Amino acid sequence: MLKQYILKKVIISLAFLFSIMLIYVTPTKEFQFKTELNYIENNSVSAIYLMDANNYIALTKIKTKNKKVEDKARELLNALIKDGEGEEDIPSGFKSFISSDTKINAIKYESGTIKVDFSSELLDTKIEYEEKIIEAIVYTLTSIDGVFKVIIYVDGDILSRLPKSGINLPSTLDKSYGINKEYSVNSYKDINKVTTYYVAKYNNESYYVPVTKYINDSREKIKIIIDNLSSSNVSNTNLMSYLNSNTVLLSSDIEDEFMKLVFNQYIFNDLSTKNILEEVIYTISLSVEANYDVKEVIFDVNNEEIYKSVIKST
Repeated sequence: MLKQYILKKVIISLAFLFSIMLIYVTPTKEFQFKTELNYIENNSVSAIYLMDANNYIALTKIKTKNKKVEDKARELLNALIKDGEGEEDIPSGFKSFISSDTKINAIKYESGTIKVDFSSELLDTKIEYEEKIIEAIVYTLTSIDGVFKVIIYVDGDILSRLPKSGINLPSTLDKSYGINKEYSVNSYKDINKVTTYYVAKYNNESYYVPVTKYINDSREKIKIIIDNLSSSNVSNTNLMSYLNSNTVLLSSDIEDEFMKLVFNQYIFNDLSTKNILEEVIYTISLSVEANYDVKEVIFDVNNEEIYKSVIKST
């Protein structure tokens, strides 16, 4: 009798514990957890290249809801289209500039390449905006993780030539195509194409503007980038650099998709704290990403790693 009584008590206790466990793993709790995850996802931000007040194609960010590559690409491209979905999320000082009648017929992503088919209204623009539209599309899409190349179609045909300017386009585009192009060449020999990011401001808010310069300079691109960012070398009054003009790039090395940059001490904003300005880190890192196939940039001063900037996650 005593054994039966004890066994009965044990069964009742186990049943009670099991009931308590069920309360803590009910669908209501699971639903609340998923809702929190969705809230975080829906408030993520993504890079987008829009036109600023000075008609530069500039880097800024907008809120995005989607994580899948094709869905995020459509969301960002819609923000580039005037009166498109997402235009209300564009920050002050920037504007959409693709014709409002433009439709996105199809988007397909595979193995690092994204193909986008637009309606013919994509080309319904002023001649001075034709190439800027291509630049904004390419730089926006290749800022999505995992996207490295872009193929643009118009009503099912690969866009190989811009009708008004007559500019020929490669069938496959990436950041090497350039953006906000400037030409300063006096010879057809030793032409180098280098993209450098500068700082611009709108209502005291900083953002970044890439400029691709065609120059007669056969030096390594990273050396040209640092020279371009030296404050004394910034010629356009709308663009700025916070890099001290006494900064010297002592050496650069690429190994296993890492670029190590060794500077003298003038790269520091504050020598005592060994602080490098955020604007300096961003302009250099973004410039490296636009010109080199590397994943991280390491900032080194006197053989000491000061900062590591991750520029590609995949």
